[in-house]
Amino acid sequence: MARIRETARLVGTPLVFARTPQEIAAQLAPEPPAPVPTLVPTLVIIDLTTNGWDYAAIFDALGAAPDVPVLGFTTHALARETQPLHARCRRVVTKETLTQELPGLLQHGLAA
Repeated sequence: MARIRETARLVGTPLVFARTPQEIAAQLAPEPPAPVPTLVPTLVIIDLTTNGWDYAAIFDALGAAPDVPVLGFTTHALARETQPLHARCRRVVTKETLTQELPGLLQHGLAA
């Protein structure tokens, strides 16, 4: 997370971390019109290798905003184990690829 946070700071991209389905739902929920525009998420990056996460609940929460693309990341060693989650993501990359592409992804989303 520190690498993602620092890269976002360097490229000037606002970043929010959400660690629970409830936090995800709150970040993706449409907000009522406000005098000051709020940030609308343009990309969700999810670690597919975290033990103990309720991925079914996480992806259900992400389903509330189907237009926001989900980028999952895994490792070569765990790619087969995380395979059932890959279909729930627009794209899945290894941690190495994420590191290489992170500046462009944070600036331009999956179009990078």
